[in-house]
Amino acid sequence: MMLRQNRTVVDLDAIRHNYRILANFLPAGVRVMPVVKADAYGHGMLEVSRAVLSEGAEFLGVALAEEGVVLRCDGVTADILVMGAAMEGAMDEAVRYGLTQTIYDPGSVALLNQSAKRQGKIAKVHVKLDTGMGRIGLRTMDEAKVLYETICKASHVSVTGIYTHFADADQPDSDGRINQFTHKQLVAFRTLKACFHPSLPAHAANSAFCLLAPNDCFQMVREGIALYGYPPVATDLTFKHALRWESEVVCVKDVSKGTSIGYGCAFTAPMDMRIATVAVGYGDGYHRAVSHHGQMLVHGQRAFVVGRICMDQTMIDVTHIPDVQVGNQVVLLGKQGQGEIDAEQLAAWAGTISYEVLLAITRRVPRVYQSLS
Repeated sequence: MMLRQNRTVVDLDAIRHNYRILANFLPAGVRVMPVVKADAYGHGMLEVSRAVLSEGAEFLGVALAEEGVVLRCDGVTADILVMGAAMEGAMDEAVRYGLTQTIYDPGSVALLNQSAKRQGKIAKVHVKLDTGMGRIGLRTMDEAKVLYETICKASHVSVTGIYTHFADADQPDSDGRINQFTHKQLVAFRTLKACFHPSLPAHAANSAFCLLAPNDCFQMVREGIALYGYPPVATDLTFKHALRWESEVVCVKDVSKGTSIGYGCAFTAPMDMRIATVAVGYGDGYHRAVSHHGQMLVHGQRAFVVGRICMDQTMIDVTHIPDVQVGNQVVLLGKQGQGEIDAEQLAAWAGTISYEVLLAITRRVPRVYQSLS
């Protein structure tokens, strides 16, 4: 049910486009794994997965086993990699639903092997190497050798891939190439993966790395933020923003100079002003940190946020915008007329990153799926 006009519109054609242009950009034989974790970065995991699978995607990336289970229950038969740690409490379900688990320690291999043996199945895994991210993964040659020996003894575990994750790939050097730290990680990955079977499919590139160094992408890349239209490094590829966020004006009032607006009387009108109240707030995921300096679009023009953002409503200055009325559409993310606000701009106002802006939109904001391109 949608009784207020506060909604996000997801363009599935843009998702398909962003998948295709990266797949076509990469060398022949390099596959693209769309990353649909965290509800596809707030775009809707099931809908986005169906869109990329229709384009030929063979692998999907999630963070949690439960995300993979949801996909399986929706009928997804493609390979699903759980990129988070293989948690003991999730192993039985991961094996039952045929998810590919991430492993990097002998204990997890033993537990997965036991679970798969009980169920009469084979547990598929990818080995994770920590080459500099400092998060999860094995780090040394000794650890790699011990894990390899453990895997060789695990009759119900099948290693189908090996990978790492770059910590700083979105900060290229001055020539637009991968920086020194990323290069060191790449060298470390090649060294550590030599402890395993040489034919093991490998993947290391995220959205940033594959755009900077497409010829060093091994057998697969993980397309995350670029899938949603926000390439993290400069590129000539025409990625399209896939999500638009809009709401509506619910009140318009004229206020005199000296009138305070919002909680804490944090804003005082420096002159006579016209203030519009918009049906959106931090309860919807519109960051409170945007208070006083964020902007929205009304009639294609930018209107500044004034006062502190409330849980359910936000006030904006429309003094300079003619004929603003109750019911007018307000755009928080997306285009309106000649104006546009994207997630990177909103993130800058909030002191965060575009990923968090997209993810922050709460479930009380309905998502509408359209083909708009």
